[in-house]
Formats: sequence, structure tokens, C-alpha cells
Amino acid sequence: MRRLAALVAGLAVASTASALEYRSVAEAAVLYDAPSQKAQPIFVITRGTPVEVVVQLDIWVKVRDAQGDLAWIEKQMLSDQRTVMVTADRAQVRAQPYDNAPLAFEAEKDVLLDYIGAGPPGWIKVKHEDGQQGYVKVGQVWGF
Repeated sequence: MRRLAALVAGLAVASTASALEYRSVAEAAVLYDAPSQKAQPIFVITRGTPVEVVVQLDIWVKVRDAQGDLAWIEKQMLSDQRTVMVTADRAQVRAQPYDNAPLAFEAEKDVLLDYIGAGPPGWIKVKHEDGQQGYVKVGQVWGF
């Protein structure tokens, strides 16, 4: 019984200590239901889509998308350049990281923005493909 309690406690500590890792898809790629090209292809994911890394096995990575779906992708298909996906109907990107700052631009749901870096708590800095930059509230995007 003590071993089981120690194992459960250890797992709880490990799960809280691990940070989420996000990557973006480097180019359109096939997602599979298992870590093999012989596995069932289930979806083609578009370039730039952010994904959460769940497990890495050699050349394969199990990822979760913004809808919570899990699949396998070849590691080489992931980029270090990170993006975030707008999840709000219309995300407001501000010139500075506070609610009353001037609006830099708005982005529609599912638009991909380049992740530039963390801002103050609750904000991240992003860049639109047309070059506009600003800060968005973390609750309006996914993938950071």
C-alpha cells in the first residue's frame, strides 16, 4: 500500500512539474493513428498549425491539436518557429499588454499568429503575417 501511495505521489509531482511544450507544423503533413508510416493516416494538418507535444518516440511525436485530438506526426515535420491559433471569435491585439491600450489589430477565429514571446501575466506578444505586432490575452489564443 505504501508503494502505491508513493507511486501516485511521485506521478502527481512529475505531472505538475512538467511544462507544456508547443511546436508548429513546418509544412502540410499527414497525421497518423500510430507512430508509423504504415499506420492509418487520419488527417492532413496545415503548415503553421500549433500542436502540443505529448510524447516523443525516436522520429515520431504524439501531438494534440486545439480541438484536443491526438495523433502521431514525424518529428521532422515540426518547426521550432511557434505560432498560436486564435480561439476567440475575434481576438483583440493591443499595442501594449493592458486592456485600455490602443488596438493594434483584430484577428478572426482560427487565424495563425507568430508567437514572439511571453508578456506580463495573462498576455503574449504576437505578430500577424502582414507584419503587425502586439499583445493578446492568453484566453483568446491556443498554442503557447
